[in-house]
Amino acid sequence: MSIIHSVVVEQLCKQVEDSSGVLQILENISFTVEAGEAVAITGSSGSGKSTLLGLLAGLDVPSSGAVSLMGADLFRLSEEERAAIRARHVGFVFQSFQLLPNLTALENVMLPLELAGRPAADAARQMLARVGLENRLDHYPRTLSGGEQQRVSLARAFVMRPDILFADEPTGSLDSATGERVIELMFSLHEEQGSTLVLVTHDAQLASRCQRTLVLGAGRLQAD
Repeated sequence: MSIIHSVVVEQLCKQVEDSSGVLQILENISFTVEAGEAVAITGSSGSGKSTLLGLLAGLDVPSSGAVSLMGADLFRLSEEERAAIRARHVGFVFQSFQLLPNLTALENVMLPLELAGRPAADAARQMLARVGLENRLDHYPRTLSGGEQQRVSLARAFVMRPDILFADEPTGSLDSATGERVIELMFSLHEEQGSTLVLVTHDAQLASRCQRTLVLGAGRLQAD
């Protein structure tokens, strides 16, 4: 049976304690992301955007509430089971690229395939060619520009054909022209593969490319 909803969030709350007491980071967040949809999460710095993204991916645990990811109730699962869900269904793209510095571009893209026990080299080469880096296979991250590193990151995420891609400020470290090329590439791959896309961004132009925008303010959902 196909899954209609990629993400279902119900009454999600996140609190942390500091020296001044309890700090409410997220409060009663509820929304649904449908399969194949592109959704942007925006808001000012400190509004809870990256915390929310981490909860959607099961990388963090809420104080209360629930997240269903690809039909799995994340916080009824163990940490190991959540990791297995991510490995099976999720791709990530980060502002800081998160490439392994001691691996070449090709090896960085091969890595998730190898960890999943799948044939890696040919698929990784094809995906790097798809993002225009067929001549950079043997280059290490330190020898690549920021735009090239983010394209390697996109190739690494999409080579697994993820059901859902989480992107955290994917153009935040790039100049506007390079960022625009990365945006075009990310949305092209999203459409080609039919994946769900959930991204955190300060970039209004990037958010406008999505079908829907969720606005966070002071830990609350302001618009849906």
